[in-house]
Amino acid sequence: MQYFNNIVDTIGNTPLVKLNRITQNIPGLFLAKVEYFNPGNSIKDRIGIKMILDAEADGRLKPGGTIIECTSGNTGMGLALASVVRGYKCIFTTTDKQSKQKLDILRALGAEVIVCPTNVEPEDPRSYYSVAKRLAKEIPNSIHMNQYDNLSNRAAHYETTGPEIWKQTEGKITHYVTTIGTGGTVMGTAMYLKEKNPNIQVLGVDVYGSLLKKYHDTGDLDMNEVFPYVTEGIGEDFVPANYDMKYIDHIEQVTDKDGAIMARKLAREEGIFCGYSAGTLMQGLQQMKDKFDKDAVVVCILHDHGSRYVAKIYNDEWMRERGFLTDEPVTAKSIIERKRIKELVSASPNETVAAAFKKMKEMALTQLPVVENDAIIGSITERDILQLLMDNPVNREDEVGKLMSKPFPVVGLQDTAQDISKLINAQNSAVMVKANSGLWSIITEFDLIEAMAG
Repeated sequence: MQYFNNIVDTIGNTPLVKLNRITQNIPGLFLAKVEYFNPGNSIKDRIGIKMILDAEADGRLKPGGTIIECTSGNTGMGLALASVVRGYKCIFTTTDKQSKQKLDILRALGAEVIVCPTNVEPEDPRSYYSVAKRLAKEIPNSIHMNQYDNLSNRAAHYETTGPEIWKQTEGKITHYVTTIGTGGTVMGTAMYLKEKNPNIQVLGVDVYGSLLKKYHDTGDLDMNEVFPYVTEGIGEDFVPANYDMKYIDHIEQVTDKDGAIMARKLAREEGIFCGYSAGTLMQGLQQMKDKFDKDAVVVCILHDHGSRYVAKIYNDEWMRERGFLTDEPVTAKSIIERKRIKELVSASPNETVAAAFKKMKEMALTQLPVVENDAIIGSITERDILQLLMDNPVNREDEVGKLMSKPFPVVGLQDTAQDISKLINAQNSAVMVKANSGLWSIITEFDLIEAMAG
């Protein structure tokens, strides 16, 4: 029989997946190491079990103890999974910019979660760093794991991530690319790979608002570089002990907006549904494309799963509120998603013209598709009804099927507003589109104007 003794034994050995479309304008072979295949859906599962095992070995973590950690969510998940298996309690501090989904997942695994303000200095007693330190002093038999300065963080990647990449690429890797934060992923993996081949280029991707790039480039801890950003899980306002900047060859910075848009593009073009940092990394690749040639073998770390960001970067309203979708074309999909009336109002071929008009009047509509057995077989509009009544008032009792006009044209979900506008005219007042759910929706001239006007 083939089975694992517990869930943490499934951590690691995540696949390399070739990127085909999103990097097609950049020379080289691009391979994504998709870390959401770990049981906790992120690369941080690797450091969760490593930090616990090391703390047990040196006596810092004792039976029945409490693990305290400040986390953006993923490290907490890794620690929580390992704690369930090994019998520890967990208290996590996090910031108020983290997605609700992350916090709910931590609580589902039995952890206590304390939310702290984001926009305070690390030394502020309200910061999630400071609160974790204070709790570790106050709670008996507890340990502050401190992933930032805990060298077990980078050791986990030196022992697992680096060797996996070397083996999977048969030593042919030329570039290693990852977003940077606590330093564990970039440092541990880079240390291993550069031992194997010092010529491997290590490229870090950072977010604007983080001081790590300037520190790498100049050695200066410039707090003027630090400002609030919404990208989760990467960047820092201090330099964790896990860093040794000599292992990083270059750091590229990316905006919140560009990272969010690219994460959505990664999902749509590659079917790889990852978190915010994956989009930041992909945008960083585009900005660094001059660093690669046709012989490049580039391994990119995609840290976590997109399900933790469905209320944020994968939510159109959240994106629009921050001005992140202004450059995206308006499509049939985005139009039907923002319609106030979600359910399709239609007429059947057997109902009377009078009944159809009553429905239109009650719902403030000017047209109805005619539907039979989920097929769009015709249409009827106010103009049609007016013409029928002027020809013969008795027509109001006739069945819609006898008097209906031709069906509205059908468009695809990705058809743009410009495509749709070419089909809506004096003779044709709407178009039809079938959503991914399989249900029909209608887009009227009013819907189109409303979407274009914002």
